[in-house]
Amino acid sequence: MVACEFASLAANDVARFDMAEATYAVIKTKDGRCSVIDGLCTHGKAHLAEGFVDDTTIECPKHNGRFNALTGEPVASPVRVATTVYETRVNDGKIEFRKP
Repeated sequence: MVACEFASLAANDVARFDMAEATYAVIKTKDGRCSVIDGLCTHGKAHLAEGFVDDTTIECPKHNGRFNALTGEPVASPVRVATTVYETRVNDGKIEFRKP
């Protein structure tokens, strides 16, 4: 699935991508790596695309819990449950991801 254009995201940026009944957060790290994760925080259900990206960490806008944007692992409370990270690649200038 194509989430967005690579050039449309700045470094340390996040965008929302919705498809059918699902919502995602598309992240570009400081060094240009990309990741697509579930859009909703596993703790407070706020949309992570409204959060703050600091290199490989994304912070939830609701309670400031943080996830590793590349692995989905929680790195700061109150988040305790990892989020899903999808296989992501940049192809022909587009950020693509695949759901299992």
